[in-house]
Amino acid sequence: MTTRNQAVGAYGERCAVRHLIETGLRPVDRNWRCPAGEIDIIAWDGAVLAFCEVKTRRTGRFGTPAEAIVPAKARRLRGLAVRWLAATGTTADELRFDLVAVELPDAGPARVEHVKGAF
Repeated sequence: MTTRNQAVGAYGERCAVRHLIETGLRPVDRNWRCPAGEIDIIAWDGAVLAFCEVKTRRTGRFGTPAEAIVPAKARRLRGLAVRWLAATGTTADELRFDLVAVELPDAGPARVEHVKGAF
């Protein structure tokens, strides 16, 4: 991944966190990593623990953010959630897997869409 792509991704995650907080979610972890991969954002939405995958796009050339969540990626993220729960000792009655799509237009503010239960 290039430095520019990393910067775009980091900016998209900051936009996503800001959006989630503004809509009432309470982030508890960001960029959690283990040997199997990374979870972008973990946040409480009331009593529901949401594992959020952030996808940032500057153009539509590589498809929509939702198209990036292929079945294999969804399975991997579910496995990562289990690892995070075990590593932190956190329990929740309900888990949810969300997509936070961030689009960065050439001009103007970022557009953020939070898709609850996306996968």
